[in-house]
Amino acid sequence: MHSIKLADDDLALRAAKGDFEAFEELVQRYSSPLFKFACGMLNNAEDASDILQQTLLQLHLALPQRHPTASFKSWAFTITRNKCLDQLRKRRIPTFNELNFKHRADDELTYLEQLSDNAPLPEEIIERKDIQQILQTAIAALPERERAVTVLRYTSDLSFSEIGQILEIAEGSAKTCFQRAKLLLREYLKEQL
Repeated sequence: MHSIKLADDDLALRAAKGDFEAFEELVQRYSSPLFKFACGMLNNAEDASDILQQTLLQLHLALPQRHPTASFKSWAFTITRNKCLDQLRKRRIPTFNELNFKHRADDELTYLEQLSDNAPLPEEIIERKDIQQILQTAIAALPERERAVTVLRYTSDLSFSEIGQILEIAEGSAKTCFQRAKLLLREYLKEQL
């Protein structure tokens, strides 16, 4: 089969008609980007792997009902996003705005102080130059929409137009969310470094 040369949407049409090789080609093309996106959203490789499997299953089952003019790429990322949001709702990760990095009264702990923290001390982090872990934590603490835009932009090489389609927001809103996320990340990193 010459599916390698076919566009995603052509492969999706073939797969919808029962061409398993076409679906296999889509899986090969999208497993890694969808997994990276899920990892960025969930900050957990095991959960991301589960989400990827659920997404691939849903893609396979729903391909015959997919509107033929819809972009397969946007559709696949939208399904992954929705499954990640369901997972996040289950475990209820606090958003960036809910985290209080400033100390309150002596007898009252901030949310971060209440969490069990096995992470190294800031001095150890700096010594080991573990900026990647700090950045992942900061991204995980972003508000839901800003986190999704940031992860899609950095891990999946998507345009703001594609990100807008996936998140069902305007391209301009995606750009604004990305700028807001960069400001929040900068603020968080100042506190950590």
